[in-house]
Amino acid sequence: MAIALERFCINRKIAPKLSLESFFRLVQRCGLNKVELRNDMPSGSVTDNLSNVQLNTLATEYGVEIVTINALGKFNLLADKGALLARAEALLTQAQALHCRAVVLCPNCDANDRRSEAQKREDTLESLQLLAPLFKQYGIAGYVEPLGFGISSLRSSLLTQALIRDAAAPYKMVLDTFHHYLSEVNQADFDAQIQVDQIGLVHLSGVEDPMLKGGLTDEQRIMLSDKDRLKSKAQVLNLERLGYRGLYAFEPFSSQLDTWTEQDIEREIRQSIALLQG
Repeated sequence: MAIALERFCINRKIAPKLSLESFFRLVQRCGLNKVELRNDMPSGSVTDNLSNVQLNTLATEYGVEIVTINALGKFNLLADKGALLARAEALLTQAQALHCRAVVLCPNCDANDRRSEAQKREDTLESLQLLAPLFKQYGIAGYVEPLGFGISSLRSSLLTQALIRDAAAPYKMVLDTFHHYLSEVNQADFDAQIQVDQIGLVHLSGVEDPMLKGGLTDEQRIMLSDKDRLKSKAQVLNLERLGYRGLYAFEPFSSQLDTWTEQDIEREIRQSIALLQG
């Protein structure tokens, strides 16, 4: 059975040059109504130069639901707990004001991180426990996203699932097809152990660049195609087979997106959806 349109979401990273109104209009034109907003766009603000009230008015006008704000970065660094809590509260305050259901948490991803693997796990667990009361207070879900890069302090989806369980807090996980590909999680182990009801969102992108796997970065992430090395379509079909019925968000990152017109973006979205539904 084809994945229903209402299960697709568009991450704003696909449209770095568009205003929020143009972005919402494009999403509506594609027959979709769900978006992810970000705090790492050129403006440096989730809402660009708009107030929360102005953004809510636009979202209502275009029938758009804000699914997540990306992201609380380096959430598992505990050197300054006060600063971490302040950053988290600022994002949660905004998420609440925008009627957004979740905030994404991304781990530290720095080659200078000298912590042992055991320390990274301990710090990640402690961070999840530290932040949990804030998420509960604001009524916002926390979606923890493992990043598969070799320098990442949290690479594995299965480890992320285990840490969420150990934190005894109602976080969910973001599963990203690019990062799953890089993470080197054994597929048989993944299929046997993953709890799809603990996945809050799936990020989709594609890679056609032939460079060595270990050299891949966000720069190579485009939209889906038959040439996709990540085999994102196969990953999606596998998740569906395992019982996942949540949202899929398109999240390409390449700088080539800077040159895309609205027509290019719309074409790529429609082609990627058609590929997944075909």
